[in-house]
Amino acid sequence: MTIQPTDKTLLDWTGDTLAIGLFEDAVQLTGDLATLDQKLAGIFTELIAEEEFTGKVNSTIFTRVGAGNLVRKVILVGLGKPEALQLETLGRVAATVARTAKKQKTKTLGVSLPLWNNDPAATAQAITQGIELALYQDIRFKSEPEDKSPNIETIDLLGLAGQQTAITRANQIVSGVILARQLVAAPANAVTPITMAETAGAIAHEYGLELEILEQAECEKLGMGAFLGVAQASELPPKFIHLIYKPATTPRRKLAIIGKGLTFDSGGLNIKGAGSGIETMKIDMGGAAATLGAAKVIGQLKPDVEVHFISAVTENMISGKAMHPGDILTASNGKTIEVNNTDAEGRLTLADALVYADKLGVDAIVDLATLTGACVVALGEDIAGLFTPDDAMASQLQTAAEAAGEKIWRLPMEDKYFDGLKSGIADMKNTGPRYGGSITAALFLKQFVKDTPWAHLDIAGPVWADKENGYNGAGATGFGVRTLVNWVLS
Repeated sequence: MTIQPTDKTLLDWTGDTLAIGLFEDAVQLTGDLATLDQKLAGIFTELIAEEEFTGKVNSTIFTRVGAGNLVRKVILVGLGKPEALQLETLGRVAATVARTAKKQKTKTLGVSLPLWNNDPAATAQAITQGIELALYQDIRFKSEPEDKSPNIETIDLLGLAGQQTAITRANQIVSGVILARQLVAAPANAVTPITMAETAGAIAHEYGLELEILEQAECEKLGMGAFLGVAQASELPPKFIHLIYKPATTPRRKLAIIGKGLTFDSGGLNIKGAGSGIETMKIDMGGAAATLGAAKVIGQLKPDVEVHFISAVTENMISGKAMHPGDILTASNGKTIEVNNTDAEGRLTLADALVYADKLGVDAIVDLATLTGACVVALGEDIAGLFTPDDAMASQLQTAAEAAGEKIWRLPMEDKYFDGLKSGIADMKNTGPRYGGSITAALFLKQFVKDTPWAHLDIAGPVWADKENGYNGAGATGFGVRTLVNWVLS
């Protein structure tokens, strides 16, 4: 599929399907649209009246145009209120258009949507991202595709001539989101600590990043007892991944991004029971997937920022070597942890990853993790929880997420809640009381960062979608990649 800018207008574009955006409660036809309506014998006016189309955001109507015209079909799509138009709106509307056109067996599609903030580059990028993410299908594990509709071959962005650079940029960002989707969607027998390390190696090779993979012996030398405690039950070796992007010039800042990388989580000896969703626990490396997806994008965009992409990757399994409830682990900063629940393993792997990143001398650290069901209870399946003691970090990430169209909400880090993590025989336990579980998890992580500004994103909800929504089909969403990229570029 090719997405390309064009200076053609509604009046001179030719192809299978023409998609036109209309604002809510302002669907009067003016300018070129009114002229085109006259050429088509009033078909728009008639369709709008018959369908009682009001332009509500993402609403669509379509019709076939009579033979002998420049286009075969027309799609009208609602843009919502003019004052509420955002880049995210354009992306979601473009996604709706793309899905509708594909169902209509369109091969060539023309898209006419308004400029956002008189910014053609940002408009072209948002539309392209919406189209590509909406049309992506993961058929790697099917013997043949279920959807046998012909693919759209060419999409023309009307009135956006000269915006090929913006389209290319969108393609680069989408490539990272799709990588994250593929990693999260793949089963645990396909994505393992070994293959995650291989994926990091492929990114490093293709885009010129540096790569260091710490094997188990090296992790032992660094005292990563928390990470290795989780890893010890698995038959597969743990892999501590450290990808580094360095700009050609002196970096204006240095950042670290850490992703939780549990390629499968059985719960350990506190095994996940019936109804726990254990069969979905391939998604427990969603943070690492977003981290590698962001690395792929940054490797292509090549900003003037040094970025360290880190993940302590392993499985949480059950065997005669498994850590027991009640065991005490020592993290690489010397803090001791009483394991009162082996199913709270992600924070143990993140503990050593945070200590490692904190020693790199970076200006800020962000970690992403499918960490707690408590966060899903609090915020639902569409919103990630943001935890940080640093107001500047919170502002940066909220701005980055808003521009990405990814929803995050800052939750409190109530220091008093750490009392629930206190242990009688170690420095802390790895879980606290039932209530406020996402907060106590964040407070646990805080113990492994000294002075570096740090933020934690709990993405347990939005990393997976049960049904089609916006850019995303059902399944892995690639959540976090675009927010991370925006944060790095800010």
